[in-house]
Amino acid sequence: MRIGLLTEGGYPYVGGEGGVWCDRLVRGLDRHEFDVYAFSTGQAQEDAGWVELPPQVQRVRTAPLWVAEEDGVVHGRRARRRFTEHYGELAAALCTAAEPGTAQKPGTAAEPGIPEKPGTAEADRFANALHGLAELARDEGGLVAALRSERAVRALERACRAPGARRAAREARVPDLLTVADHLERALRPLSLDWYEEDGLGAVDLCHAASGGIAALPGLLARHFFDVPLLVTEYGVRLRTHYLTRPDASPAVRSLLAAFHGLLTAETYRAASYLVPGNAHARRWQERCGADRAKLRTIHPGLDATPFARVGEDRRPEDREKDEKREKQERQEKQEHAGPHTLVWLGRVEPAKDLVSLLHAFAEVRAAEPGTRLRIVGRPSGPEGEAYLGHCRALAAQLFPDEADGPHAVGQNPVSFEELGGPGAETTADVHAGGTVTVLSSVVEGFPVGLIEAMFCGRATVSTDVGAVVEVIGGTGLVVPPRNPRALAEACVSLLRDPERRARLGAAARARALELFSVERNVAAFRGLYLETVARTPVRRPVLDGAGDPQPFAAPAEAHVPGHWTEPTPRAVPTWAVETPEPVTETVR
Repeated sequence: MRIGLLTEGGYPYVGGEGGVWCDRLVRGLDRHEFDVYAFSTGQAQEDAGWVELPPQVQRVRTAPLWVAEEDGVVHGRRARRRFTEHYGELAAALCTAAEPGTAQKPGTAAEPGIPEKPGTAEADRFANALHGLAELARDEGGLVAALRSERAVRALERACRAPGARRAAREARVPDLLTVADHLERALRPLSLDWYEEDGLGAVDLCHAASGGIAALPGLLARHFFDVPLLVTEYGVRLRTHYLTRPDASPAVRSLLAAFHGLLTAETYRAASYLVPGNAHARRWQERCGADRAKLRTIHPGLDATPFARVGEDRRPEDREKDEKREKQERQEKQEHAGPHTLVWLGRVEPAKDLVSLLHAFAEVRAAEPGTRLRIVGRPSGPEGEAYLGHCRALAAQLFPDEADGPHAVGQNPVSFEELGGPGAETTADVHAGGTVTVLSSVVEGFPVGLIEAMFCGRATVSTDVGAVVEVIGGTGLVVPPRNPRALAEACVSLLRDPERRARLGAAARARALELFSVERNVAAFRGLYLETVARTPVRRPVLDGAGDPQPFAAPAEAHVPGHWTEPTPRAVPTWAVETPEPVTETVR
């Protein structure tokens, strides 16, 4: 099967968002061919280069989203008229779309933070306008100059002033119109690419968008021009990110941009054959944004369990005696960091992780279990993280004065702030191996990768009920409300005092992680979904017989996968069915 992988700011660039799971997916599906179509998000990303690509990646085509490349296309009168018509229809759809978060039916209320589905009329109007612009770009060679022209701004202004436009759109001023037109120009740059040809996206069997939003737009156009099926994966719903950005913009700008991204998401969900959320929270967002529940297939992100096998797996009986001396020596070396009462926190240091509540909770843990220590392992996230780390260090020094065994000994704080790669923390597995309980104290969390790593290590966990934590834990750890230091402390103390319970929860957590969150599970799920998608797609290149009539079912889905079943083999015929000439004998008279 030939797959067109669509990414935005991710694979194959070094350090790109979602690049790790894309690389694991491509390498795991080594019997398929991949064409990568990637959008870059900055010059620094392009300068960093690509990751090492496996041989199944046949072609890579890239385009920048951070700068508009001049195409030199000059539209004639008829093309300008077509552009004004389609762009005006798209702007009209934005101005008349329902406000995000409003209910569709009178007397009903929308769930806070989650938008309602757009109306059918606005969605159809938006889709027709988008396809019309794409066909114009294909016919004329691009829309770069047209999208940046005064004609586009005036079409947007007419739509905002037209009868039936929402109040926020009618209140848009000239600076607001310029801001919205500039954003639409960047978002619609994929329309001007030369990817939509028979030897481009028209040659793939399946388009797989690694995220929603702009990354899925080439898949929408391949679906429109060539009926190529589209598969969209969202481990974090891109539409939610757009609703949380531009907090300082005017109401008109926020309303129009929210309408654009909402309608683009709805059209993507409508055209996609399957949608793949990474967790239940993303699935709920997709449903409320217009996704058909029958198209949803939840596939959790896959992590490599190999680095954690040494910590998580039980040793064989014959290996215990051999490792006893080595483990005793390691415990003595790490005694100052890892003892029988050690809490471990690992992640990016930022306010959303709520380390302040963790430190206050640890004060209560120390009162109940005086020998307990806390290791905070992680690097700050940007300048805000640096400031937050300094605040946490000061709070730890205030809550826990340095302790000394005698009047001439150097005091030591029971809370240590470390980074991966330092003494006693060479790897993530080493950090979890040196702790008794792993703690997550976040107030905002997406998919908790660090929690899964602790589960791979067979560690009991205490977590706050945010994001997909409950879905990941599934009863194999303790979950408490966020911003509640007392509940966090009580859960930690209960596990520190019950080693048998810790062992049971740790074993159950590792079994659950291996069953649901391994790379092998993720790759196998996508392999089956690829075949299911192609099997449900009509044949786009019909096979004709000798008379020129199409042959139904001539190209089954499994024929796209290389293997022994695609190679012609001689048909086995029994010996009695073989036609052999009878020997000629002469009759003797």
